[in-house]
Amino acid sequence: MNNYFFNYGIIGSSGKLGSEVKSVLSNNGGTIVFYHNRTGHFEITKPEVLIDCSLPDAFEKTIFYADKFKIPLIIATTGLSDEQFDQLKILSESVPVIQSNNFSIGIQVLLYLVDTAKNYLPGWDIEIEEIHHRSKKDKPSGTAKTIQKVFKDNNVNISSLRLGNIIGDHSVHFATSGEILTIKHSVNSRRIFAQGILKAVRFVLRKKNGFFNFSDVIHSDIEYEI
Repeated sequence: MNNYFFNYGIIGSSGKLGSEVKSVLSNNGGTIVFYHNRTGHFEITKPEVLIDCSLPDAFEKTIFYADKFKIPLIIATTGLSDEQFDQLKILSESVPVIQSNNFSIGIQVLLYLVDTAKNYLPGWDIEIEEIHHRSKKDKPSGTAKTIQKVFKDNNVNISSLRLGNIIGDHSVHFATSGEILTIKHSVNSRRIFAQGILKAVRFVLRKKNGFFNFSDVIHSDIEYEI
């Protein structure tokens, strides 16, 4: 798969994540043939896959182009509404869609560990903490909400901090009167997300339709390597 060549398009190509995605994909067999962002529009030919690294206010453009090209969509935008998720699921009936609030492998492991820990620690206090850079729009983060869903209880509190240029820290604290257990994940480079999106590209190009998340990609990757 390292020599697999593909044409791709990006919504939000000029942003921090979009720039990392272009770098990683272009070094791994990808050729950008389309982009759309606030600075302009570029189109050489029809892409084979569309990647959204933008903000929720660009969502309608994303849906428009995915439907126009009839190609797989990978959407890394966080802070989407329930209505926007419904639109993605309708789109996934005709093309494959991968939506994730976090494309890092480490977060997938954290989710597994948290799910395991909660079963061993009934009655313990639980708090979720997330820290991101000062410019992040959604609060709490989409990843924190994903962690919250592990508990199937929206009453598990999320504490959100917006500080400096922190890319993303997520912690889950379990505590009782005598001990505290913390499971934490930190990101030091957005390249981690871009590498995850590359895995998602390779996964989604093998699908005809359906709605997937990054967990599906990771599990498929493990099975493929085995």
